Amino acid sequence: MEELVEIGRTFVQAMRDRRGLANVDEMYAENAQSIEAVVPPVRQFRITKGRDAIKGKREDWLAAHEIIEFDVDGPYVHPPNRFSVRYKAEVKQKETGQRITLSEIAVYSVADGKIVLEEFFMLPK
Repeated sequence: MEELVEIGRTFVQAMRDRRGLANVDEMYAENAQSIEAVVPPVRQFRITKGRDAIKGKREDWLAAHEIIEFDVDGPYVHPPNRFSVRYKAEVKQKETGQRITLSEIAVYSVADGKIVLEEFFMLPK
């Protein structure tokens, strides 16, 4: 369990430090998958496969949004191999200037010291 806690804490700190893009290379398995709750507006699909594709998904999101406030809470561990993180963000869409409040939970599955799956759960409006 100690390794899971350390991976979770390292991940959460990277997100708090706004190094979410850089931590993909450091913390994700090459064949990792990311599953969104719904199809995001800047993408055409819910499931992203592969570390490079996950990094591209984050780059697309950052290119389309300005982060005004960002709160990360966790990790909440579920041994032997999962942890979750709560996110709350105030963002502005760069194209429209519209401000949006986002709130979601993500569950991360770990194998061999790397994140192999992330699943996002959204708070319905």
